[in-house]
Amino acid sequence: MGIFDVFGSREERERTALRKLQQRLTERFGPSENRQKAADQLAAMDTPAALLALCMRFTVRADVGITDDEEKDAVRRQLVAAGEKAVAPVKEFLERQESGISWGLRVLTELRPAGEVMATATALLARVGGEYSRDPEKKLVLLAWLTEHHAPPVPHDAPRPNPLPGRDRGEGDGRDAVQRPEEAAILPLLEDFSDDVRIAATRALSRFGAGEAGREALIQLLLRDRDNARVRGEVLQALHLLAADVKGHRPSVEELLVEPWFLDKEGRVKRRG
Repeated sequence: MGIFDVFGSREERERTALRKLQQRLTERFGPSENRQKAADQLAAMDTPAALLALCMRFTVRADVGITDDEEKDAVRRQLVAAGEKAVAPVKEFLERQESGISWGLRVLTELRPAGEVMATATALLARVGGEYSRDPEKKLVLLAWLTEHHAPPVPHDAPRPNPLPGRDRGEGDGRDAVQRPEEAAILPLLEDFSDDVRIAATRALSRFGAGEAGREALIQLLLRDRDNARVRGEVLQALHLLAADVKGHRPSVEELLVEPWFLDKEGRVKRRG
């Protein structure tokens, strides 16, 4: 038996060291100095596994809130300083973890072009949108991030030009020619079990714009959640902002309307005042 059989292989020793450093890094109630030292050691190792372990600091909140934010921001700077080496670990972190992903997105935004970050976040949203989760945090963070950073701005309570191709213009059959990835990723979340997720998805769709599939999905959500005042109000607001009509559903929608909402002669949702 050789000496390396006694003490383990180099890879095993490195895995053990990483595991211990990650444990120290994510200890919520330990001294701040211990977490900071572990973060510095992981950053100095500068390997994909160490950088992935470094990302785990984002998943816990230390006992002292102010110190927690400072520590996380320091980790963010360390990951950004690692440059291209950190891209793959950060993307893996975003894929695997349920919490702390807003920090991961901030890091990725500083490392990669906006279009690539958009594609990454959209792909993540498309994946989690079809999965059940007890905690909706990841879905809510992705929806909020996409809306805040990439959706075109909409003036408060101002309807946007009708984005629905071929509707009420005699053009084609009213179906979308191409559905954008953002809309395709958002639509399944309109059926999520969480009220907050359905509302966030509704708001996101009203910012990104909706094609025929989006219009129909919003109307179906309105009809399903007819007794849920929060969701109903958000859907009506979204249809209003999108200047979308309720063609094919007017009687069912009309009976749900209360002030200040009404339908104009074209079947579009309007708001008085």
